[in-house]
Amino acid sequence: MNADWIDEHYYYPGDDLGAVYTPARTVFTVWAPTAREVSLCTYRQGRGGVKTVYPMVREESGVWRGQVEGDCHGLYYTYAVTHEDRTYEVMDPYARAAGVNGDRGMVVDLARTNPEGWAGTARPVLEAMVDAIIYELHVRDFSTHPQAGIQHKGKFLAFTEAGTRGPMGVKTGLDHLADLGITHLHLLPVFDFASVDEAEQEHPQFNWGYDPKNFNVPEGSYATDPFDGTMRIRELKAAIQNLHRRKIGVIMDVVYNHTYKAWDSNLNRLVPGYYYRMNPDRSFANGSGCGNELATERPMVRKLILDSVVYWASEYRLDGFRFDLMGLIDLETMRQIRQALDRVAPGIIVYGEGWTGGPSPLPGERAALKGNASHVPGIAFFNDSARDGIKGHVFYGSEPGFVNGRPGLEESVKFGIVAATAHPQLCYERVNYDHGPWASSPEQSVVYCEAHDNLTLWDKLAITNPDEPETLRIKRHKLAGAIVLTSQGIPFLHAGQEFLRTKGGNANSYLAPDEVNQLDWARKARYEEVYTYYRGLIALRKAHPAFRLRTTEQIQTHLRFLDLPEQLIGYILAEHANGDPWRTIVVLFNAKSTPATVALPGDDWVVVVDQQRAGTEALAAHHSNAVEVPPLSALVLVDRASFAQNLGGQGKFA
Repeated sequence: MNADWIDEHYYYPGDDLGAVYTPARTVFTVWAPTAREVSLCTYRQGRGGVKTVYPMVREESGVWRGQVEGDCHGLYYTYAVTHEDRTYEVMDPYARAAGVNGDRGMVVDLARTNPEGWAGTARPVLEAMVDAIIYELHVRDFSTHPQAGIQHKGKFLAFTEAGTRGPMGVKTGLDHLADLGITHLHLLPVFDFASVDEAEQEHPQFNWGYDPKNFNVPEGSYATDPFDGTMRIRELKAAIQNLHRRKIGVIMDVVYNHTYKAWDSNLNRLVPGYYYRMNPDRSFANGSGCGNELATERPMVRKLILDSVVYWASEYRLDGFRFDLMGLIDLETMRQIRQALDRVAPGIIVYGEGWTGGPSPLPGERAALKGNASHVPGIAFFNDSARDGIKGHVFYGSEPGFVNGRPGLEESVKFGIVAATAHPQLCYERVNYDHGPWASSPEQSVVYCEAHDNLTLWDKLAITNPDEPETLRIKRHKLAGAIVLTSQGIPFLHAGQEFLRTKGGNANSYLAPDEVNQLDWARKARYEEVYTYYRGLIALRKAHPAFRLRTTEQIQTHLRFLDLPEQLIGYILAEHANGDPWRTIVVLFNAKSTPATVALPGDDWVVVVDQQRAGTEALAAHHSNAVEVPPLSALVLVDRASFAQNLGGQGKFA
């Protein structure tokens, strides 16, 4: 049978795939339309032990069903699937719990995995996606540093510890996240991935986790006991619960574009040739760069992804999803994901990489590429034009960007400022990658200059500006942060960016040790001024809706760029943009190594962001229709009248 024939004759719409538990019995249902025989294999533990085999019965639409009487919570299982004369023992793709290393599924009564108070913990909800401030973090990076002051190092439970302190008494862990002011924590993959041996708890191992094994099971190496299938579920829920209590939403990084294995994967052994895109020679397509790519456009593959996303959002109360290589997922699947999540809860954020890792058989016009953003409203895309405009090309370490001294990238930075939307003052021909607007609204653009991939911003500056003193590189770093956090769209920070994170120049640290990847909390103490600056920028953005315009029309109406020479960018947010209490806001960026004088639309101003400090309070008064912007700095000014009115006339001015 080919895939088209399977789609036509064997689509199964039911919501009972997997192990459906009740105290009286558990019913097992698996979709395997091409199998000659399927049996259920059960075990009392997740590794080793005696196998008990139950025959399964084939029903309509290619599903096989069987059941085991009694309370099966904690029972481990697999399916023995026979195709022609070969039998493989495979994991259930719908398994929700698993034994060590995810080799066997586990029947689970999910009610028993809820931490105390789970039912009463509310999700944090924002009015709009542009109100989010996202912070990307790896579970191990958060807590493994010897001076983190955190007990559960490298574990989900690290996110449940309050009051942790590091060098010089700086806040670490959960307290740090709350103090910084982010709205959402983006966790690198926390589903079950294949590259880490969960049984080797005494030997630290590291991987980013972009190698999926079981889509619906949390990663066991982040649990205190990976042999107990309930522990990873309960502890991940506890982490989410404690983040929610701090009003921080949780975003899960998901990898539905490929799996760790291909020919010998559970999916391919279950229904050979169906779940993956194949080349004409029957080899696996490799648009992921990882050896395979899922055929998301096929109905039962789409159903697997949809069911998985809805399960995570519902059972774990997740607040968002970041899709790895989203360009390998078809547009219709992404549209249905958006619609399904809207039914689960309001405000769930969806964004991803609007590109692929290589050529794919999926036609470009059907793919969730950033150029097709208008076809998937409510889904955001990373703005790589702005990223490389700000700091330089990610794959050419020595190539600088705007903040590190290269002229001619102003339009690329502005492309981030207007959130990849249509703006009459932008010269799109001069944008580095995108020569036209692709976002239909600002909520579709994620603006950033640093992520887990490639060099950190600090390491990039060390390469592009190697002979500069540290003081100048700090200024460039703060300038980049100011651009990101005052741009329209959704700002995105990489964990540790707020205290000059370094990985020692490692541009691909996916399997480097903890010593390279972990957050060095001593840097927070050393660079307290930088941390305070980022925290102030976040406070400014959260307090003032002018930096969070809702529509393209608002940006076109209220945001006006100033006509400035190279290496200078300036714009005005006018007329109480988006209901902001401040009438006129001027934002200026000087990437030159010399001061620059910029004309202002008035002569009575209050400075709220300068070279050293940022926030919502008055730093200085400025009584002139021109201002000198110091080298390598941002400057944000507010008209004095509306600033004073917003303070009820209590502001202080020099």
